[in-house]
This record gives sequence, C-alpha cells and structure tokens, in this order.
Amino acid sequence: MNASIAVHERIAALHAEMTEWRRDLHAHPELGFEETRTAELVATRLEAFGFDEVHRGVGRTGVVGVLRSGRSPRSVGLRADMDALPIEEANTFAHRSRHPRRMHACGHDGHTAMLLGAARHLAQTREFDGTAHFLFQPAEEGRGGAKAMIADRLFERFPCDSIFGMHNRPRLPVGSFAVRSGPMMAGGAFFDIDITGVGSHGARPEAGVDPVMVAVQIASTLQTIVSRNLPPVETAVLSITQIHAGDAYNVIPQTARLSGTVRAFSGAVMQLIADRLRDIAQGVARAMGASASVDFRLEFAALVNDASEAEFAAAVCTELVGADRVERNPPLIMGSEDFSFMLERVPGCFINIGNGDTPGGCELHNPGYDFNDEALPLGAAFFVRVVERKLGAG
Repeated sequence: MNASIAVHERIAALHAEMTEWRRDLHAHPELGFEETRTAELVATRLEAFGFDEVHRGVGRTGVVGVLRSGRSPRSVGLRADMDALPIEEANTFAHRSRHPRRMHACGHDGHTAMLLGAARHLAQTREFDGTAHFLFQPAEEGRGGAKAMIADRLFERFPCDSIFGMHNRPRLPVGSFAVRSGPMMAGGAFFDIDITGVGSHGARPEAGVDPVMVAVQIASTLQTIVSRNLPPVETAVLSITQIHAGDAYNVIPQTARLSGTVRAFSGAVMQLIADRLRDIAQGVARAMGASASVDFRLEFAALVNDASEAEFAAAVCTELVGADRVERNPPLIMGSEDFSFMLERVPGCFINIGNGDTPGGCELHNPGYDFNDEALPLGAAFFVRVVERKLGAG
C-alpha cells in the first residue's frame, strides 16, 4: 500500500466528524469579511488540534495556523476559502442555511472542512520536516480577501516556498481530480459606464440627449472588442449584465449606467479590452452629444499554475486515485478565483476535486447547490500528502 492511500484510509476515520463540521458551516453562512463565527470556529479547532501558532484577523477576518515539525527551513502553504454568497437557498435538508439571503453555494464550507481535516491529521502525525501554513481566507467572492491577506503581510509573516489550493467541480466524478499547468482560470474585471445626457419630456426627445439610446449604442459596439480587436486564438468574454436608467414613463432621463464583467487569460489582453472599452464608451457618447465616464476594476488576476508545481500536484493526485482519474489538461475556466493573487507571489498550483452529479451537484452559485460530503476525506488527503511530500523528512 502506498503512503497516499494509507493517509486517505486514515483520514476516512474522520469522515463523520468532517461532515459534521461542513454541515454546521453550511447552516451558518457568512458573507465576505463577515466570517466572524466561521473564523473563530476554525481558530478554536486549530488550537484544540495543538497547532504551534494560530493567528486571527489576518486580512480582517482570515485565520492562519502554523504547524512545525523538525528543523528544516522549508515551508508550504495550504489555502481554503470561507465566505458564502448572497443567495436565498432553495434546499430543504436539515443543514440548509439558517440565514436569509446567505448561502454556501460555491462549496467553501467543504473547502474549509477539508483543510481542517488535513490540519487535524498532520497535527497528530507530524510526519514532515519543516513548516506548514494553513491559510483560511475570507472574502473570495469578489470582495478582495486574498489581496487583504497579502496587504496584511501574509507572505512576510508566513513565508511559503510553494502554495496549494483546491476547488470542487460539479459533474467531475467524486474520487477524481483535474490539474492544469499554466493558465487555468480567467482574470476578471468589473466595469461601470456612467452616461450623462440631457433630460427632457418623453414626448419631446429633440429637446434633450437621450442617455438610454447612448447606452444601447455603447453596449452594442462593445461587443466588437472581442470579435474585432483580439486575435481569434485569444479567449475573452465581455458581458453587459446591468442597464439602469430612468424612473418614469414620460421622462427621458438625464443619466444611464451600463455595468458588466470582462474575463481574459492574460494581463495584456485585459488591458487592451480596458483601453478599447474606455475609448468606445467615450467616443460613442461624444458622437451622440453626451458624455461618459468609465470605472474599470480588475477584481481577479488570471490564475496561472506553476508548471513544476502542477506536475507535483498531479503526481500527488495520481498516488491517491490513479492516473485514469486525474484529468491532466482540463478545459480553461472562464470563472475567476482570487487565489490567483497568491500565485503571483508564490509558485504553486490550484486544482479541482470532483463534486459528482448528485442532486446537489448542480452548477456553482445555484440555489440548489450542496457540497458532496463524500469528497471530504480525499480532499483532506491531498493536502496532507502535499505537506508530507514537500516537507519529507531527509
């Protein structure tokens, strides 16, 4: 029996307890930078496990646990996200959300429980030589949790030679992993375009400058950026997701706002889109007698896995489940993940673990979603074996 399988079997003894942790977290979801109960639960458990150090309030509501063994200066970081989403849960099971308009619809409850399971196992065994940093991150869902932890001197206080994270993937079978070298997830930006025209009576449009028509023309023209300004081999998405204007049937409003998102796999492409978006919005508005101001905000960098660390992660996954259950070149993911900012500072790898196709295994951010508890021991075993192999004694 290889070491990875042995670890998986030992952690399986914690399955019921990990499931209890996960379902408790699911029942008490907290939004980004509001994870006070979750953070305290994590910190208290790490202390009970016997961690050498437990740091609260890292990046506002983040928690970092430090576990040492031996004398080696080597170190590795393991990260899980803790926040929930502002979604009304549709599930009716016993552990459904107890808080209106808050729900763990992305599986961060499962990610936290898996890392806690690994923490407990490693605190008991300490079969490694070096330092393992357990990073429980707040506010991943577009609120800047990774940036907040980094700004709080995360890697100066807790140096990591490499770093690893994991996200569940619905419809990937439980017991499977997906690992991709290089770009894996798109960078993400949000934008707002505020258009100022001249308000007038709805019956006399010639007396004003209609910002609604300006908004429509800008929205249409923005769709030419991807189709006409990018090389066909580049992958990018620009979506207008909101249009706001006016309050009455018989009033042409003074202002309108367009909002949306951009996704791309390189900083250069993201910058090109940002520049063209600004030029088009201001140019179209000017041509129609209005003005436009643009707020373009990069929320997520593109997530790029280090090639050697991706090979290492794939090797760990293969030891756990066999090569036939490790997808080595999965499709690019247009969604974004702020672990990307940590990977800009430290080489590492972000992987997917299968969440299956059970009734709760629907698309992420869906009100019917639920993390599959059958994946908990395998995810914890991955984190354990990363530490044991990266920080192997001798």
